[in-house]
Amino acid sequence: MTSLLRLSRGIDWINTLVGKAITWLVLVVVIVSATNAVFRKAFNLGSNAWLELQWYLFGAIFLLAAGYTFLCNEHVRVDILSQKLPERAQVGIDIFGVLFFLLPACCLVFWLSIPFFWDSYVIHELSSNTDGLIRWPAKFLIPAGFGLLILAAISHLIKCVGFLLGACPNPMKVGSGRSAEEELVEDILAQQQAQNQITGEGR
Repeated sequence: MTSLLRLSRGIDWINTLVGKAITWLVLVVVIVSATNAVFRKAFNLGSNAWLELQWYLFGAIFLLAAGYTFLCNEHVRVDILSQKLPERAQVGIDIFGVLFFLLPACCLVFWLSIPFFWDSYVIHELSSNTDGLIRWPAKFLIPAGFGLLILAAISHLIKCVGFLLGACPNPMKVGSGRSAEEELVEDILAQQQAQNQITGEGR
């Protein structure tokens, strides 16, 4: 179990590295989108390459960060019933879900996407749009993203089994225990309270 947990930590390190690097792409997308919009509106200049670059980067953000999102336990869960169960039962349900739903689906998409990318790479496929970009980097994002998600699923599976054997903490409890949605709601409520105080003082 020790060697498997070491493998899990290595996988988590890879997904963390990729996930944190991908966060910078959000800034890049904003800059590219804003620059493209300004040049189109103000100077009537534009290029399909810049438009395609936007959705290339947009796809990279969602596909390459999927494994990191799973690692941070920030993916969407429908756990209305399971959250009422004991921890060991919840982990058992996660193991079942990873083995029979997540891994088969991800492996299927990964397998089917490899020739989809490879054919595009071999023929140096270009966009059908004028001044468009080459297509294979965008298609490569599919096997790359699902590959990282498969690794994250394997790592999660190892940690779930490790938890049941008493070898590691519960992998379903990451960070502060609050989800991103809960933190967002708290921030919105805090902003509303601050706004109400300012409005009340203005009166």
